[in-house]
Amino acid sequence: MPIELLKKEIKSAENKKQAALLQRFFKTGKGEYGEGDIFLGLKVPQQRAIAKKYNLELKDIQHLLDSKIHEYRMIGLFILIDKYKKSDKSKDEKQKKEIFNFYLQNGKKGNINNWDLIDLSSPNIIGSFLLDKKNERQILYKLARSKSLW
Repeated sequence: MPIELLKKEIKSAENKKQAALLQRFFKTGKGEYGEGDIFLGLKVPQQRAIAKKYNLELKDIQHLLDSKIHEYRMIGLFILIDKYKKSDKSKDEKQKKEIFNFYLQNGKKGNINNWDLIDLSSPNIIGSFLLDKKNERQILYKLARSKSLW
């Protein structure tokens, strides 16, 4: 099963020293904005390289996004971005809308809950989707008024 291979590959790249640094950098302590996140210590270029090897279905990406492991969520988002870009090239509006809604749903659930996850994914999905849809941009105002930092 591809998701099990993916998890095994991520685990094999674990760097405990880097993970300890990331836990502090991303404020994962009690009461901090990243409370509860677990880091394995993979750097972003490693995560991008791993993500490029996998083409997962949304249900498997959901499994990654539901994880407390930060790198699972980041890699899940990188795979989702690749999926979106492929649908963008093929002009598959239905799939683009499905990915857009999937992304928003996971934001609401709190799965996209840190500045790096948002900064690296939002422009590629939310921004790209809304770029030529002026009458659908009201979602941006709703997000801006949200009480959630993310």
